[in-house]
Amino acid sequence: MPAYVCLGSNLGDTEGNLAHAIERLGEVPGLTVDAVSAVYFTEPQDVKNQPWFANRVARVLCEGKISPQGLLDELLRVEAELGRVRGEGVVRFGPRVIDLDLLLYGDAVMETETLTLPHPRMRQRAFVLVPLADVAPDLRFPDGDTLRDALARLSYRVDNFRIWQD
Repeated sequence: MPAYVCLGSNLGDTEGNLAHAIERLGEVPGLTVDAVSAVYFTEPQDVKNQPWFANRVARVLCEGKISPQGLLDELLRVEAELGRVRGEGVVRFGPRVIDLDLLLYGDAVMETETLTLPHPRMRQRAFVLVPLADVAPDLRFPDGDTLRDALARLSYRVDNFRIWQD
């Protein structure tokens, strides 16, 4: 089952943080990292006064019994191992060593207390869709919308792997 994960980092060695996260994902039993986008540098979207982010998208193949929730649990474990701090006192959308977001899990559409698929804000964010197009240019979302159409609805520009979004 193909799934797509967005990786982001804006503290420390950002590109190294992304590479370490991808390595860790490849070590998860039943998970294969199948494709990884280029690294894109993006301005912060919600909390503006922080360093730019390094972002990538990885396509992972889930074999066996890895459910969407099981994959999310693995992403959270990898974040914690790499130093991600969550919880009280942490600014939402603020600076972070690593951020791993589950974007899509096959054609799954679901909403639980801890997981919404497809990711609820992904089609509003060029820093997600541009690298997603690197690994799945012909992707269709579960509702039939295409990745190309979603990108066409955004106001953004890409220059030398830097993304600006209005």
